[in-house]
Amino acid sequence: MKRCFDFLISIFILVILSPLLIVTAVLIKLTSKGPLFFKQQRVGKKGRVFSVYKFRTMTDKVREIKQTFNDDPEVTKVGKVIRRLKIDELPQLFNVVKGDMSLVGPRPCLPNLVKEFNESAKKRLLVRPGLTGLAQVNGNIHLTWEERWEFDKEYVEGQSLLLDLKILSKTALIVLLGEKWGKK
Repeated sequence: MKRCFDFLISIFILVILSPLLIVTAVLIKLTSKGPLFFKQQRVGKKGRVFSVYKFRTMTDKVREIKQTFNDDPEVTKVGKVIRRLKIDELPQLFNVVKGDMSLVGPRPCLPNLVKEFNESAKKRLLVRPGLTGLAQVNGNIHLTWEERWEFDKEYVEGQSLLLDLKILSKTALIVLLGEKWGKK
């Protein structure tokens, strides 16, 4: 049932937001060199590696993988706006349609982080990773990895349609009102 819900809602959102996706794509291509999408390997359910898609928000310079912030000089002007509004994450709806991801679940992690997982973190591999999750609506970037993993464990152990709807509602509020609204 969750997979059917994810598929139908993702298609609906993609159709409704298609004008926004097109405008975003045009702005990225007009204001910076490089590909439209940023593609990166991530780990999903049962440890399966897949490519996650995001709108590219940074310059086309080759760089090492690291966490970036909006004040990073390599984030483009358009990139700052689409990050703040979480528009850069919308191409992941295609990952949801494909079945790599779910709308709600632990965020997909980089392959090199899996070896650092504690027992709580390993539970996240029992479900499809999500576009948003319990950690993202309870502090997100302000949480330590261990705190995020605890939220992931809590989600895996208590997942339900009602919990997913609560997380999706809170995510919408965070997108509309800002990241500070989701702080602990």
